[in-house]
Amino acid sequence: MELHPGIAAEKTILVEPRFSAAHLGSGNVEVYATPSMVLHMEETALEAVDQLLGPGKATVGAYIGVKHLAPTPLGMKVRIRAELVKVEGRTLSFIVQAWDEVEKIGEAEHTRVVIDLERFRARLNTKKELGGQGEQS
Repeated sequence: MELHPGIAAEKTILVEPRFSAAHLGSGNVEVYATPSMVLHMEETALEAVDQLLGPGKATVGAYIGVKHLAPTPLGMKVRIRAELVKVEGRTLSFIVQAWDEVEKIGEAEHTRVVIDLERFRARLNTKKELGGQGEQS
């Protein structure tokens, strides 16, 4: 299937202590952490498109510009929706939004890039080899 604007995915998560700012160290309060929201936004965008790619292909996150608009307490559900809005070659642009049970809590612009897994792994292996030759600080 060809990737095109309008493809979307949604997921709902329960805000557990492991997703809290206090647990992750991004704050000292027991609320849904911005890093957790970013993770769930990226996961939702990935779920929208990765199953549509051919064998040996995947996407990787390249950019996310996020606004965390309102706090969400532990125990509340959060719904996240990612919609593909633009396809330019291998570059996929998404609008992602998040709501808790009361209000909109977040929004983001997110970019993912389609990769060939074999080429990607080869590049990583080369980088590992080069990294082993540098000075240690």
